[in-house]
Amino acid sequence: MKKFTEASSAELKTMLRELQERYDAFCAQNLKLNMARGKPAPSQLDLSAPLMDKMNAYTLEDGTDARNYGILEGIPECRRLFGETLGIAPEQIIIGGNSSLNVMFDTLSFLCLFGTHGSMPWHYHKYSGHPVKFLCPVPGYDRHFKICEELGIEMIPVPLLDDGPDIEMVKKLAGEDPYIKGIWCVPLHSNPQGVCYSDPVVEQLASMETAAEDFRIFWDNAYGIHHIYEEVPLKNILDACSHFHNPDRAYYFFSTSKISFPGAGIALTASSLDNIKELKKHMSAQTIGHDKLNQLRHVQFFKSKENLKHHMELLAKQLRPKFDAVLDKLESNLEGSGLAKWSHPKGGYFVSLDTMPGCAKRTVELAKQAGVIMTEAGATYPYGKDPLDSNIRIAPTYPTLGELEQAIDIFTVCIQIAGIEKLLNSKGE
Repeated sequence: MKKFTEASSAELKTMLRELQERYDAFCAQNLKLNMARGKPAPSQLDLSAPLMDKMNAYTLEDGTDARNYGILEGIPECRRLFGETLGIAPEQIIIGGNSSLNVMFDTLSFLCLFGTHGSMPWHYHKYSGHPVKFLCPVPGYDRHFKICEELGIEMIPVPLLDDGPDIEMVKKLAGEDPYIKGIWCVPLHSNPQGVCYSDPVVEQLASMETAAEDFRIFWDNAYGIHHIYEEVPLKNILDACSHFHNPDRAYYFFSTSKISFPGAGIALTASSLDNIKELKKHMSAQTIGHDKLNQLRHVQFFKSKENLKHHMELLAKQLRPKFDAVLDKLESNLEGSGLAKWSHPKGGYFVSLDTMPGCAKRTVELAKQAGVIMTEAGATYPYGKDPLDSNIRIAPTYPTLGELEQAIDIFTVCIQIAGIEKLLNSKGE
């Protein structure tokens, strides 16, 4: 394919007329194709359908009745199952409700209200004229940014490189500013690019000098076992922090939202024993205990880390054709055009695409008018402000394979139209 950037104005206008005809034909079909969020497809959820069968017992291994009050930190069997799966000691884990977003919001709220281990509550700085700041690798997860915005935490974008956040920038910023209190991390198959953090990056995050003594890493390992093409190892952040004498630095989050049921899964927080003790103290004013029956259901269904790994292999088998379709369509429709570049994730839930600067919002709007709903352009940056207006997140999981192929065909036509319009505009046409 000839690069659009090398075409003459006359060639571009001819291509634009042809593309507009294809686009108008798509619009006439009144399609409704949604790729806005990374939702599991019904066929994925069906793999966990036995979770809804009648439970075979309500009694825990120590004789406790799971139907009653108590066990704030979660049932021992569940902590052990996910501890073995993630390589974390069970005593370092608290099992929460169904949402990791919930436990992340609570953990950050506790720090804002109460501080940690005797440090000043983070909101005290805000009200004294020094708002707390968080480092945000970009492109990143919009709901992380929403939590910060809701709590009045200032966000500082940091480029996400092939092996993790720009660690030299992270070290410089965190080392100089005592009001930078933390960093968001999606360390494996990141949302949306699919970046996997290297061992050196994990080690430097764990060991770096920070101006704030209460600097915290929010380690959202949402896709830690979501391997699609290749299993990628990840260095254990809690072990690394302990090794470098910063045992309290990291909070580790995980959930089964995209493993069992998004609305009825389980989430966990893991950290140092001292942090876990502190979190339990705050939680004791909030709840007597989360849904132990749901925790027990998950244990009875998965039983072991080996069974859980097999379940993830079944999920990967369903997802692989969808990711193949997206990547194949992008290559056949856009490769060599100069209009876009995209990620090739090894796992996770998304494909990240960058248009030419200034074309993402126009592309998403064109797609919407043609019946293809995407995540809003800019959502992968704090405050919804992509400085280049180029990044778009593609979520292939929910549509059927046929719907997905049709949606990507429309999407790539929209990228081409937006790109040609931009090129003609730059030529003064």
